[in-house]
Order: sequence, then structure tokens, then C-alpha cells
Amino acid sequence: MTPTREQLIEALYREYEYLCHDDFNPDEDPTPEEYLEMIKTLSYDELVSETSADDLEEYISTWHNK
Repeated sequence: MTPTREQLIEALYREYEYLCHDDFNPDEDPTPEEYLEMIKTLSYDELVSETSADDLEEYISTWHNK
């Protein structure tokens, strides 16, 4: 399965929300909404790179629609 650009954006956003829940520094980190706007500007290949995932299918199944 090759994830769509929209699936990658949603998965990255969900992962970022999760990470911000426990470890968010408002002086250094973008808000989840700011992060979402930033990743929406990335190309497909940049989104894939942003995941840092060895297994993209597993990454999507973990974070998409959470």
C-alpha cells in the first residue's frame, strides 16, 4: 500500500499531537496547528522523509485515523 499525501499529513499531525501532549515547549515548538500548516507545504517525498519511518505502512497504520 502506498499512502496518499493526505494520509501522510494526517499521520504526521496525529503523531505530533501525541508527542506534544507530554513534551511541548511553547517557546521552541510550533503548536500542532502551526505544524499542520507547515507540513501541508511539503512535497510527498518530504512528507515521507518527515516520518523517519523504516516501514511506511506500519507508520500509517499506527498514526492514521487515531
